[in-house]
Amino acid sequence: MLAQGKICEWKDRQGFGFILSDKSGEKVFVHQSAFDNRKRKPAEGVLVTYDVKFDENRRIRADKVTFVMDSPASVIHRPTKMRTTEATGLWSAGFLFLFLIFLVAASLTGRFPAAITGLYFCASLITFLIYALDKSAARSGQWRTQESTLHFLALIGGWPGGLLAQKILRHKSKKREFQIVFWTTVVMNCIVLAWMFGENGKALLRKLL
Repeated sequence: MLAQGKICEWKDRQGFGFILSDKSGEKVFVHQSAFDNRKRKPAEGVLVTYDVKFDENRRIRADKVTFVMDSPASVIHRPTKMRTTEATGLWSAGFLFLFLIFLVAASLTGRFPAAITGLYFCASLITFLIYALDKSAARSGQWRTQESTLHFLALIGGWPGGLLAQKILRHKSKKREFQIVFWTTVVMNCIVLAWMFGENGKALLRKLL
């Protein structure tokens, strides 16, 4: 699978470094032997394209690395992409802020059980921590947290913490497939929350709490 990124760290003496993926925002290990052009020295800040491979321990690494300047057709139009990303980031941050304000206000006015609000905050804290651990594992090449686990946590109410982790840690924020499923879980969670404000939902909460 062809990917593109920027060399964000390079150890010339050791002959290896890391590429920051444009798509996922994750660091991918790369060895000097993976570069097609052996005459040019890798350096931090240089754009490259590469194939995603896994070693015998299932750790991600880059293979068949090509410098972008050696392959003009692979250059991405960054200004347009950056504007789209910034607009999406502002929209999602605003949505998160309004949701949290609504949740707290509903609890303070007695329209919603404080226990459910507490569940959202606890689930969000756990989700944020797991995102942080997964990003650390991605950098060090260790075993990763399954995306299905992150989506499950989002579905049960941890999505505010997941969204916050994506913004602060820049983890999983650029992977399109992940984002589609993530926002699907957000919509599903919000639908269930809205149902809880109805008579049937309130009756169920009274029984449970």
